[in-house]
Amino acid sequence: MTDTRKFEVEEVDSVDAPPKVRVGDMPEHIIAPSPVEAEAIQNSAITSGTTPETASETVSDKLERKRDYLEGFLAQKPSEPDPNSSGGALYDAVIDTLKSIYDPEIPVNIYDLGLIYGVEITPDNHAIVTMTLTTPHCPVAESMPGEIEMQVGSVPGVGHSEVNLVWDPPWDPQKMSDEAKLELGML
Repeated sequence: MTDTRKFEVEEVDSVDAPPKVRVGDMPEHIIAPSPVEAEAIQNSAITSGTTPETASETVSDKLERKRDYLEGFLAQKPSEPDPNSSGGALYDAVIDTLKSIYDPEIPVNIYDLGLIYGVEITPDNHAIVTMTLTTPHCPVAESMPGEIEMQVGSVPGVGHSEVNLVWDPPWDPQKMSDEAKLELGML
């Protein structure tokens, strides 16, 4: 058992790049059906009395994937977002204004604190803010809604602002954003 194997080393200057495969180079018909297709071919051959070869062609024709299945999707032009809906310019401006108003007792803005339950912009560009306070006995319960109404009403493009103060569902610390929890040392 004294077989000695020799390694030969061949030096070359360059190597040709391997050929690139293109979608157009793919065969027109499925060469080997998947297990699901094979079972469908056998079942159709049994029920229709045809041979598996002819059944294979019909199944492969039915299951052949279109080359550009995104063609219709990519041809669609994106629609312009409604400036009054979530993500619209006016909606974002109102949210930015709400993020600039801070709770006097807690050093976090009222939006991240979770006091804002909803912002609605009507087709007439009126802003309706639904909010709550940390407790009904909050010292700013009388002044905070008025301040928010005034600040939101001063956003360019807002015709009229309205603040609806609700107590149901009650506020709890779980409504705070992660940023607010981090600021308060709760994370």
